[in-house]
Amino acid sequence: MSRDLLFVALALFTWGMGESAYVFFQPLYLEQLGASPIMIGTILGGVGVAMTIAHIPAGYLADRFGRRLMMWAAWFTGVTAGVFMATAKSLQVFTIGVLLYGITMFVVSPMNSYITAARGKLSMGRALTITSAAYNAGAILGPTLGGIIGNQFGLGRIYIFATSVFIISTLIILQIKPQPVKYEHHKTPLKAVLTPNYVRFLPILFLAIFSGYLAQPLAPNFLQNTKSLSIQQIGTLGSIGSIGTVILSLTLGSLNPKFGFVLGQMLVASFAALLWKGSGLPWYAIGYFCLGGFRAGKSMATAHIGSLIRPETMGLAYGIAETFGGVALMLAPPLAGLLYNKNPEFVFQGAIGFILISLIISIIFTRQPDPRKSLEGEPHGNIL
Repeated sequence: MSRDLLFVALALFTWGMGESAYVFFQPLYLEQLGASPIMIGTILGGVGVAMTIAHIPAGYLADRFGRRLMMWAAWFTGVTAGVFMATAKSLQVFTIGVLLYGITMFVVSPMNSYITAARGKLSMGRALTITSAAYNAGAILGPTLGGIIGNQFGLGRIYIFATSVFIISTLIILQIKPQPVKYEHHKTPLKAVLTPNYVRFLPILFLAIFSGYLAQPLAPNFLQNTKSLSIQQIGTLGSIGSIGTVILSLTLGSLNPKFGFVLGQMLVASFAALLWKGSGLPWYAIGYFCLGGFRAGKSMATAHIGSLIRPETMGLAYGIAETFGGVALMLAPPLAGLLYNKNPEFVFQGAIGFILISLIISIIFTRQPDPRKSLEGEPHGNIL
C-alpha cells in the first residue's frame, strides 16, 4: 500500500468511527426533536438532494484543480457540520447541520479518483474495497460507543464525540500529497466520459442503490418501536453491520466487480427479509451483517466504472455516477417514510420487491460480454 493510500485509509478509519457513532441513531434523535416518520424521511431525502447537487461539480473541479484540494474541503465542511449538529437545540438548526453534512458527500468522486491514482500495484477493485473496509473498520467501534454515550448521557452528546473524532481525521488527511492534474482545457470532458458502456450502467446503478437503501433509513425506528430493542442494542447491530462491511468488502474485492455488485444486492435483500421476519436479536444481527453488502457492492460498482473511463476524466465520471446514486438516496427516504407511516412492515416488503427487479436487470447486464480492453488497457469489468 502506498504512503498516500495509507493516510487516506487512516483518515477514513477515524472518520468512520465518528460518523457511525451517530448515524444509526440519527432517525431516533430526529424523532426526539419532534420529527414524524414522514418528516424524518423528508429530511433524510434532503440529504440526498444535498449530495446530488454536489457530485458533478466536485468531480469536474477535482479533474481541473486537483483531487487533494476537494478532499480537504470536504473534511473541513464535515467538521463544520458536526459543530452545527453538536450544538443544535432545535430541529431546525439540527437539520441545517444534517444537510450541510450531506454536502460533504461531494468528496466521494474526488476521493475515488485519488484512490484509483494512488493504488500503486493494487487493482482498482482491491484499492477501493480496502479503503472502504478501513472506513468500516472504524465504524465497528462507533455504534457501540455511540450507544453507550446515548444511554448514559443522551443522544445529543454523541455528536460532540463524533465532531471531536472528525477533527482528528482532518489532521490525518492533511498529510496526503497532491497528484498531477491531467485536465486538458481544449477537450470536452463530458463527451470523453459518456462511453456507451458507462451510460448503460448508470440506470442500473441508480436502481440498485435506490432499492438497497429503501429499508435502511427507518430501520432503527422499526427496531425500537416495533421490535422493542434498546438504543445500546441498536448500536451493537450497527457495529455488526460495519463488521459485515469490512469482511464483505475484502471478500468481494477479490471477485469480478460485476459479480460482486450482484452479490451485494442479494445480501441487502437478506437484510430486509431478516428485519421484517426475524424474531430476535440474533436474526437482526445476521441481517445487519448482510447489510454490509450495500457498501461493498457499491465499491464494486465504482471499480467497474473505473474500467470504463479515461484516467483524466475519473473525477467527472465518478461524479456523474455518484449523482445517480445521490438521486436514489434522495428519493428512497421519503418513500420509506410514506410506507412506514402506513405500516412499518411495508418498508421491508417494498425494498425486497425493488431489489428483485434490480437483481434481474443486473444479472442480465452481467451476462453481456465485456469489451476486451478498457481505456486503461485493463479488461473491462474484470479488473482484478
